[in-house]
Amino acid sequence: RMQGAAQAASTAERPVAPAKRPAAPTPHNTPSANKSARKAIVKSSSLRANASGSATMAPKLVGAIDQGTTSTRFILYRVVGDGVLQPLASHQMEHKQIYPKPGWCEHDPEEIYANTLTCIASALEAVPGGATASDVACVGITNQRETTVAWSKRTGKPLHNAVVWLDMRTSDLCESLTKEVMGGDKDAFREICGLPISTYFSGVKMRWLLDNCDAVKAAASEDDLAFGTIDSWLMHKLVGEKAGTHVTDVTNASRTMLMDLRTQQWHEPTAKALGVPTRALPRIVSCAEEYGVITRGALAGVPLTGCLGDQHAATLGQRCDAGRAKNT
Repeated sequence: RMQGAAQAASTAERPVAPAKRPAAPTPHNTPSANKSARKAIVKSSSLRANASGSATMAPKLVGAIDQGTTSTRFILYRVVGDGVLQPLASHQMEHKQIYPKPGWCEHDPEEIYANTLTCIASALEAVPGGATASDVACVGITNQRETTVAWSKRTGKPLHNAVVWLDMRTSDLCESLTKEVMGGDKDAFREICGLPISTYFSGVKMRWLLDNCDAVKAAASEDDLAFGTIDSWLMHKLVGEKAGTHVTDVTNASRTMLMDLRTQQWHEPTAKALGVPTRALPRIVSCAEEYGVITRGALAGVPLTGCLGDQHAATLGQRCDAGRAKNT
C-alpha cells in the first residue's frame, strides 16, 4: 500500500517553471495507473530548471507516509528504470491504543502527527550517505480508513481523540438511525454511497461526536468544526495549518457513507439524515494532485501530491488492473 501511495504521488506532474498546473488525473484512473505512474515519475524526476535557466537533475526519491491502525511508517523509494520504485529506507513507530470502554478504541491525533514527523526525519537519516528534503521529489499518504478526527478550524487542535474504524460505540446509534431514518432498511443509502449503515463508517462516528462531545457541539455551533479522516488531519497539519487546507481524497471520502458515488461530492440529503453538517466536511479531491507544500519538519518545501486509503493504495501497489480483484 505504501508503494501505491508513492505511485499516486508520482502521477501528479508539476511544472519545472511557474506555469498553469496541469489538470489532476481523475480518481477513476487510479486502479489502472501503474504505467502512467511510472511515466510520470520519470518525467517529473528528470530535469528541473534552476534560477539561471540551466537544467539540473531533479530529486529521484519519492516518499510515502503509511499511517496505520497500530503504527506510522515512512518509506523512501528510489526511482529506477522505467519509473520502477525501489525501497531505499524507512522508519516505523507504534502509537498508543486507547480503550476508554469495552468495544471502544481511540487514537491521539497529535501523537500520530508527531510520530509522522519523527518517521520522516529518521528515514531520511537512514538513507545511505544521508538525504534531505532536496533529494525528495514528492510525498504521498496512505492511511487507515474511516477513523475520524474532529478539530477546531481556528486553533487546529483536536477536539476529541480520533474514533478508530473498529470502534463499536455507535452500535445503538446505527440501530436507531436504521429504524427512525432509514425505514428499517440498513441498505437504504447504499445506492447513493455504496455502503450499508455500520459502526465502521465515518458518518455515524461524526454524529456520535456531535451528540456526545461538548467541545465538538460548541465548535459546530460556531462554524469552527472540521471533521476528517486521518488523511485530512495529516494534510492539514503538514501543508495546510496556516492556509486552512481541509481536504480529503475520493477513496477516503467513499468510506464515510456521506459521498455520492456518482458525483464524488458530499450528498447533502444523506448527511442531513445522519445529522452531519456538510460545512464541517473537507473538500473532496482526486488521489493524485498537488495538495500543497509541506511546511513542517524535515521535508519542508516538498510537495504533497498523492493520497489514498490503505486498501485502495494496496490495490494500486499490487498492480491490479481492470478485471482483477484483491481480497483483504
